[in-house]
Amino acid sequence: MPTELEELVDFLHHGNTQIRQIAIENLVGYSTSQPSIFNAGQFTPVKDLKLLIRDYPPISNNALTILINLSDDREVLQSLATDDEFLESLLLRMSNPKEPNANLIAMLIANLAKSDDLKRIFSISRDVPNSLSSSKNAMDQLMDCFVKGAEGRYNEAADYDYLAYFFADIAKHPEGRSYFTSIREYDSVIPITKLIVFTEHKSNVRRKGVASTIKNTTFAIPSHPLLLSESEVDLLPYIVLPLMGAEDYSEEDSAHLPSSLQLLAADKTRDSDSAILITHLETLLLLTTTRAGRDHLREQVRVYPIVRELHLAIEDEDVREACDRLVQVLLRDEEDDGAGAVRDEGEGVGLVGDDEGRKEGVNTATAPATAPAAGTADGLHHYDVDDNDEDDEDEKITEIF
Repeated sequence: MPTELEELVDFLHHGNTQIRQIAIENLVGYSTSQPSIFNAGQFTPVKDLKLLIRDYPPISNNALTILINLSDDREVLQSLATDDEFLESLLLRMSNPKEPNANLIAMLIANLAKSDDLKRIFSISRDVPNSLSSSKNAMDQLMDCFVKGAEGRYNEAADYDYLAYFFADIAKHPEGRSYFTSIREYDSVIPITKLIVFTEHKSNVRRKGVASTIKNTTFAIPSHPLLLSESEVDLLPYIVLPLMGAEDYSEEDSAHLPSSLQLLAADKTRDSDSAILITHLETLLLLTTTRAGRDHLREQVRVYPIVRELHLAIEDEDVREACDRLVQVLLRDEEDDGAGAVRDEGEGVGLVGDDEGRKEGVNTATAPATAPAAGTADGLHHYDVDDNDEDDEDEKITEIF
């Protein structure tokens, strides 16, 4: 005989709207405390939830919340990430400027990026949402959503910050790195340049996701000249600025800083999140992989004084260790070569064994960044529901590293 919970799950596909709404409201809490109840009948409740995101906004809100919480289950994740119709439904609602649950959709899409199946986002062509983008490409549309939708400028009910986590995980793949460093035909812009402007944004979620996306993109070693070029991406000022406070630098050191990093305000503060500081330091370390990159960080933009001041000002040992690793590379004698160059691989780093690699490279032993974990060790977002909590969405995400 079915239990009361099993009967409640069956009501998810009831024909009466009020019954569906009561059932799903009562099931939200069980998506974290007893997620197995949604596995019944070969995940029939999950199939119901996929349909319910199209229902009335209150029902859709709860359906999205439950799916976010369930997506740390690999079978559920596979079911969601491989469903083309479901993905199109999410994208359709994401691009709607009146969608009340757009931030929840952004969270769910970020979770779906944990599946390699979502790499197909780069090849998905869909109708052009004229109010948002002029591109038919789904990835372009998500980028435009993130950029144009910051701080409720596109949709008053959404900021799309969690798309930054989606970009971070997508950039772990070669296809993602290629996308972020290649000019897009529809707007003649290199996508990474749209993201780097957010490294000082007020949203911690947006800053963290963007920092990880930048780091993962720099695993594409051939893209380093483009990333460092002042006439193309000009990445350095954007990842160095969060490391800086209101310190005074000598005239000689200041002369080697871009104009945007000189004469900072007296109340300038460095990023308060140690994880973000470490990510930027690891990105700088990756940019020292080649001799040209090291010379750029030593001479054209003198990074050492900035890292030195950061090391003096910060107490976090992990940040200080990341500073030490970078300084060892910047101050080393170039005649003392012996480390290998990082290969651009889809899921990690390796050492090039040829002579050219040993002469040119430096061991940047750091791994691709994963979007900040939340709720489980696998880095998925859990939306914790409290009937009395009316705070913003950012505070309903518990992050575990």
